[in-house]
Amino acid sequence: MFSEVFPERLHNLFLGSWWCGWLLKRGDIDTLKISDIDFEKNCIATTSRKTKKGMASRPVSAEVMSELSKYVCSLDASQEKMFRTKFNHRIWRKVCKKAGLSDLKFHDLRKTFCSLLAQNGVSTAVTQRLLEHSSPNLTNKVYTNVDPVLRHAVEQIPVGKWL
Repeated sequence: MFSEVFPERLHNLFLGSWWCGWLLKRGDIDTLKISDIDFEKNCIATTSRKTKKGMASRPVSAEVMSELSKYVCSLDASQEKMFRTKFNHRIWRKVCKKAGLSDLKFHDLRKTFCSLLAQNGVSTAVTQRLLEHSSPNLTNKVYTNVDPVLRHAVEQIPVGKWL
């Protein structure tokens, strides 16, 4: 999809940051090593750049892991980090501009992830754990647009019969 928009080097960076962005903060992507990825269990475990603490393994979908595996197989065997290029704001802006997404902030990926989980009925507690938030209030206030319980309640009203 994006391969026509920009060179493969940036294409891989965008795709990698896209899937990492759902789970990781931009700053933590710099610390991501290939050895942090468990292809058998479909999960990643990293060290927080901010806190320097190890973070629990997080599940990644089999489809994303398949694409990630292809990307990792294309790398030089001596490469330890996922990305050779330092992942900074300037590079993110360049990638987004070439993809026609000039207003996309990296953190929007995490917000989208949370909103999609909420819209599909995933509990705030599960979303909080996936993103390693300190409280469910943070997850609800900042990352989800509508509480899934409230959405489910509204969907129970038989509006279709009245229209």
